[in-house]
Amino acid sequence: MIVDSLVFPCRDLVERLDAAGIDRAVLCPPRARGETYAQLNDRVAVAARALPDRLVAFCRVDPLVPGAVGEARRALGQLGCRGLFLHPWEDAFRVTDRAVDPLCALGAPVIVATGYPWVAEALQVAELARRHPGTTFVATNGGQLNISGLGQTDAELAVASTPNLHLQTAGVYREDFLEGIVARHGAERLLFASACPVFDPRLELLRVMWAPAFTDADQAAILAGNAERLLG
Repeated sequence: MIVDSLVFPCRDLVERLDAAGIDRAVLCPPRARGETYAQLNDRVAVAARALPDRLVAFCRVDPLVPGAVGEARRALGQLGCRGLFLHPWEDAFRVTDRAVDPLCALGAPVIVATGYPWVAEALQVAELARRHPGTTFVATNGGQLNISGLGQTDAELAVASTPNLHLQTAGVYREDFLEGIVARHGAERLLFASACPVFDPRLELLRVMWAPAFTDADQAAILAGNAERLLG
C-alpha cells in the first residue's frame, strides 16, 4: 500500500498515480482563480466520492475571507472532507494570524504549505501547532524550500519542539535530510507526498525507496502507515 498525502486536481491524475503504483491519495484544491473555495471544495469532494478507494478529499479556505470557518465546517461535515489544506503564500496570510485559530480548533488534520518566507516558515507553523496540541499538522516540502542552511535547522527545531507536527517528503531532494528526521525523531514524523502534478510521483517515490538508511518498517510507515493513521 502506498498513500500520497498531497496531490492536486489534474486531467490525468489517476493515470499518474497508477504509473507510480500509488494506491490512494489526499486530494486538495488548487489556488482559487475566478472561483470560490466553496466551488473548489465541492469539486474535490465530488472527485473523492467518485473514486472512494483512491481519493480522500481535503478542503481549502482563505482564513481572512469572511465565512471561512463556516465553509470549513460545511466541507468537513456536509461534503465529507477529511481535513483542511492551507496555503499562506498563495492566499496572502501569515499562518500565525489569529484568524487561523478557529479553523485549527475544528479538530480536523491540517496540511500547511510550508517554507515560504515571512508567512509560513517552519517555526511559524510550529508556533501554530503548539497553540492547538490536539490537532494534527503536516508541513509540506519537508518544512522548507531550499533544503539547506538555516531552513534545515528550523525544520529540525520545529519537529523537535512540536509533537503534533509532521513533515511531507515532496520536493525534498536530499535523502540525508529525510534520513536525519527519521533517525532523530522517528519514522512516524514523515509522510510521503508527491504534490502531483507539481512534481512527478515516480521520482518523489524514489526519494523514500532509495534512502539507504530506511528500514522496511520505516518505508512502510512513511509510504502509507502514517497517512492512514494521521489523515484518515
